[in-house]
Amino acid sequence: MNTRTVSVLTPDGTPLATDVCLPDGDRPRPAVLIRTPYGRDAHRAELRGWAARGFAALAQDVRGRHGSPGEWHPYRDHERTDGAAAVAWVRAQTWSNGEVVAVGASYAAYCALVTALDAPGAAPGPVHREGVPDAVIAAVPALGLTETAREPGGPERLWARAGWWAAHGDRSDSDPDALERALADDPRLLEHLPVARLAERLATGIGRELPSWPRLWADRQRGRLVALGSAARLPLLAVGGTRDPFAEDTVALWRDWGGPARLLLGPWGHRLTADRSAPARARVNLGALYVRWARAALAGRLEPTRHGAIALGDSGRWHSTHRAVSPPETERRWPFGSPTGLRLLHGAEFSADPERPVRSDDLAVPVDGGQADRCLLLSPPLPRPLDLAGAAVARINATADTPSADWAVRLTALDPSGRADPLAFGIVRRTGPPGEAADITVPLGTLGSRLPAGTRLRAEIAGHHFPAHARNPHTGDDPVTATRLAPSRRTVNPRGSALHLPVVARRRYVEPVPEICR
Repeated sequence: MNTRTVSVLTPDGTPLATDVCLPDGDRPRPAVLIRTPYGRDAHRAELRGWAARGFAALAQDVRGRHGSPGEWHPYRDHERTDGAAAVAWVRAQTWSNGEVVAVGASYAAYCALVTALDAPGAAPGPVHREGVPDAVIAAVPALGLTETAREPGGPERLWARAGWWAAHGDRSDSDPDALERALADDPRLLEHLPVARLAERLATGIGRELPSWPRLWADRQRGRLVALGSAARLPLLAVGGTRDPFAEDTVALWRDWGGPARLLLGPWGHRLTADRSAPARARVNLGALYVRWARAALAGRLEPTRHGAIALGDSGRWHSTHRAVSPPETERRWPFGSPTGLRLLHGAEFSADPERPVRSDDLAVPVDGGQADRCLLLSPPLPRPLDLAGAAVARINATADTPSADWAVRLTALDPSGRADPLAFGIVRRTGPPGEAADITVPLGTLGSRLPAGTRLRAEIAGHHFPAHARNPHTGDDPVTATRLAPSRRTVNPRGSALHLPVVARRRYVEPVPEICR
């Protein structure tokens, strides 16, 4: 095995630091290319793993990050052109057989995708398009500034963006704990208004300026990569976690992809790791899966279809995404205010006060009296185990006395001992005449879970989910630029509201690796 570091030139002459790990022997090899802002050094073991299985493996620092010079501008067009140059460079090497798989997770998945979609519709095969890979593996993809900054329903993702910008923005290296340290010194940091100028206060805590922060909130156009993917013909493996905040972007990418597409949704968060308490049967060797899938994709052995597997929580059971995601087998309705659905505990009328918002980092619910800050509902214990796989949604009939209102729905599973486990969450923004009742649909994401008998479902409907999301000021002003906050009176009509969950009617389990690679 031979490992070395080289400089790969971009079209404007910027030399990008690239680690190349080659298998032993002289015959030409297929290659995998990882372009990352998080430091190519972190991929050394991964490169050796690919090389041990016969692939040339490369990890490249994107421009302006770690070992590569230049200016760091997240999600700009240079990721597309730099990626195309890297693919062309690989194909020109004597150790390359011309086949290239673009691989990445999170922002690196964005790099892989924009490289793969540089020429939408380019067909993989023995005749390769210059600068365009033959297949792409995109794990927990962060599809663009708009997708990372805001939920599909509008509300701004405050905690995650502040943390990412503090750790990586406007610098050549990374400081993962920057926001945590800043909050230790300034606990009310994320309450700063306006959000557009939060970086000025954050700069004091992290010791550097963040001039790119305002640009994060300027772009509002979603779905560009998903739309480009609909014209693609090369194979895609989309990997995500049901506990990842970008899970719906992963599903959308897979659902609309034009070529052979596979989806793997495990019981994971953004780091693609299960909870430490998860049993071994819930784990998948992703490295081995990637290699097997890449070989099948490059050999043209993948069926020209769209399918995959979704984990039923930590049970070790997997369900076919073909049946689970589009559409769910059976949609079970839990009506509000019903003894067999979700019983109203309190808060049919509640106050959403941005000065005292419902916290995203606290699963506890108020049990004393006083003014309710959320609508709270609870189901009876499940009489038998329940498997959920697919899209969940809450449909509520509700009223707000303000021109703009966010509606956050948090669904929690309570085991027989009362332990709370987050199950689903969704938030949407609605604008309209104050005091006008409206039917509001709140998507709750794609579920993959097995609920044991005795589990209760607890639903909370609130006006805020802070600090994960910026506070809606309720004035009608843009939450990014608003400086004035006002409370909002809310009413939820149980008669017109219900929770809809995707129930697996027939337990037809699949093995994830064969399902992904066929």
